[in-house]
Amino acid sequence: MSTAPDTTTDTSSAKPDPRGGQAQQKLPLLALLALATAVFITSLTETLPAGLLPAMSADLGVSESATGQTVTVYAIGTALTAIPLTAATAAWRRKRLLLAAMGGFALANTVTALSSVYELTMAARFVAGVAAGLAWALLAGYARRMAPVHLQGKAMAVAMAGIPVALSLGVPAGTFLGDWLGWRVAFLSMTVLTVVLLGWIFAAVADFPGQKRGERPKLLRTLTVPGVSPVLFVTLVFVLAHTILYAYIATFLKDLGLGGSTGLILLVFGAASLASIWIVGAQINRRLRGLTVGGVLLVAVASLLLAVVSDTTALVYGAAVLWGLGWGGVPTLLQTAVGDAGGESADAAQAMLVTLWNVAMAGGGIAGGILLDTLGSASFPWAVLLLLLPVLAVVLHARRAGFPARRPVADAGAGSDALDDGAGP
Repeated sequence: MSTAPDTTTDTSSAKPDPRGGQAQQKLPLLALLALATAVFITSLTETLPAGLLPAMSADLGVSESATGQTVTVYAIGTALTAIPLTAATAAWRRKRLLLAAMGGFALANTVTALSSVYELTMAARFVAGVAAGLAWALLAGYARRMAPVHLQGKAMAVAMAGIPVALSLGVPAGTFLGDWLGWRVAFLSMTVLTVVLLGWIFAAVADFPGQKRGERPKLLRTLTVPGVSPVLFVTLVFVLAHTILYAYIATFLKDLGLGGSTGLILLVFGAASLASIWIVGAQINRRLRGLTVGGVLLVAVASLLLAVVSDTTALVYGAAVLWGLGWGGVPTLLQTAVGDAGGESADAAQAMLVTLWNVAMAGGGIAGGILLDTLGSASFPWAVLLLLLPVLAVVLHARRAGFPARRPVADAGAGSDALDDGAGP
C-alpha cells in the first residue's frame, strides 16, 4: 500500500477532487460515512453471536460454550491474516481491495446464516474474520488519504464512529432482531447491509493506487521505526484491559444487582463514547498526546469507581459515562498515532495494530474468564487498573515519537489547525 500520501502530502495548493480524494479542502462526508458503515458492520458482526447464543446453540446442536467460540474464531481469523494479507495485497488498488474484502464478508455472513453444521459455521466465521481484518487494516489509511492533511484526524474520527455505535446500539438491536425473527435473520441482515454498502462504496468512495512492488515495507523493520512499538504496546495492553471488563459486563452488573439495567448502562456508555469521538475528532490534530493521556486516566477513574463504590447505582452510571468518554476515541487516537509514527510503513503498522487489537480482545476474554472463576467479577476493575499503569507510563514516556505533543502531519498542513497551543502533558 502506498502510505506516503497518508502522512506527507501537502494539500494546501491542491485543487478540489470531484471524486472526494485527498486533494479537496473539506471532508468527503459521504465517502467517510461509507467507511464508518464498514467499521460498524464488521464490529457488530464480530460480537453479534454473544446475544444469540441460546438460539444458535439449539440450531447447531452444540453447547452454548461451543457456540461462543464463533466469536473467538472470528478474532483468530483477523489476528492470523491481517498482516500477511495486507502485505500480499499491497499493490492492489484500494477501492478494488475494499470491495473484495466486503464482498467476502457478505458471503461469509450468508453462509453463517444458512448453515446448520457447526463446523461449516465456524469456517464461515473464520473467513468473516479474515475479510474484516483486511478491511480494518485498509480503512484507517483510506480515511486519511481522503482528507486534507489538517483534517485527517477528523476524517479518522468519522470513519471510526462505527465502533461505539455497533457496541452500544448495534448489539442490542441485533439481539432484539434475533429474538423476534430468529438468529439467522440477524446475520442475513448483515449481508443485506453489506450488499447495500458495496453499492455505496462503488458510487461514492474515491480510488487510490496501491504500493509499487519495490516499495513494500518489511513488517519486522516497521517495528524499528521510532514510535511504532510504543503505540502497539499501548494498543495491546489498553484493549486487553478494556475487554476484560467489557466482555463480562453483564456478569459484573448482575453480581452488583444491576443485571436488569445492563442494556441501559451500555447505552449510557455508548452515548459517552460517541461524545468522545466528537471531542477527539475536533482536537486530535493539536492534542493527540493530551487526549490519549486523558483517555487512560478517565478509564482508570471509572475502574476505580467500579472497584470501590459499586454499591451506589448512581456512581455505576457515572463510571459508565467516564468509561465511555475515555474509551470512545481510543481507536481513532491509536490508529492516528501509529499512522503518524509509521510514515511510509503506515499500512504495515496499521496491520500490526489490527492484529494486536484482536489478540488483545481474545486475550481479554480468556483472562476475564480465568479471573471470574478464581477471584470473581469484583476483580475485573482492579485488573483494569493494574494494566493501565504500564499503559500510562509508556504514553508519558513516548513524548517524542509515538505520542508527541504535536502531530507531524498537523505541522505539515497549512492553517491554524496545525498549530498547538501547548506542550501537552
